Amino acid sequence: MQDPRLFGIIGHPLGHSLSPVLHNWALEAQGIPGSYLRWDIPPARLADFVTAARLLPIHGASVTIPHKVEVIDYLDRITDRARQAGAVNTLYWEQDRLCGTNTDSEGFLAPLLASSRFPRSALILGNGGAARACLAALLEHGTEVWICGRRREQSEVLAAAFGGHVLDWESRSTASAELLVNSTPLGMAGQRESLSPMPQNGSLQNFATVYELIYNPMDTVLIRQAREEGLQTITGLAMFVHQAAAQFRLWTGREMDIPAAWERCTSALGA
Repeated sequence: MQDPRLFGIIGHPLGHSLSPVLHNWALEAQGIPGSYLRWDIPPARLADFVTAARLLPIHGASVTIPHKVEVIDYLDRITDRARQAGAVNTLYWEQDRLCGTNTDSEGFLAPLLASSRFPRSALILGNGGAARACLAALLEHGTEVWICGRRREQSEVLAAAFGGHVLDWESRSTASAELLVNSTPLGMAGQRESLSPMPQNGSLQNFATVYELIYNPMDTVLIRQAREEGLQTITGLAMFVHQAAAQFRLWTGREMDIPAAWERCTSALGA
């Protein structure tokens, strides 16, 4: 009989994460003995966690805010994908080496590649770790990208590192692109749920598709506004499920059932 495998997610805080629900369901569905746990690790304890991970039978781990960049310093190797994105969201082993990769880009691209036409232009709202993965993925496919965040200097750092243009935050309502991506936390469940990264008294008609990276709630203020205006929408659950499926494949060599995974997540969200 196969020994149980231990997986988990590290971040701080972890209250909203669906990862344990999805990965534990996938392990059970595939008949793989094991469990996927929450490890709430404050930044000051990140180094201690990585040290412990080298000693404990941890088969793999997801990495989320605020550790996606900082964890790189503690790993033996990172993949080209992680280097390109400038962030790690997945830990795995290559023999005795603890490695990091990034499946956010793959998860982000999946619904776009499934559409009839890949966007030729995009505006990304936000300039944090999630924006890095989206920017790298879009540029790799030849999309012209504008980066727009409250801190212009951070957008300029991303543009210098990856490419793309910088747009002032105050100009976002008059910008025009085929794709609008929200990588900010504005709209996330909790204190920011009633907020939108775009002015709510304005229009989204300068965009054809709105891609919301937030998955809880599934119908954010931004998504509701886009639907009311007749635009195509992609919810954050699409990216979440596909990036998790890529992690599951890396750790187990098995394919996650995407439609069933989607159903499990929507059920957990009460959607």
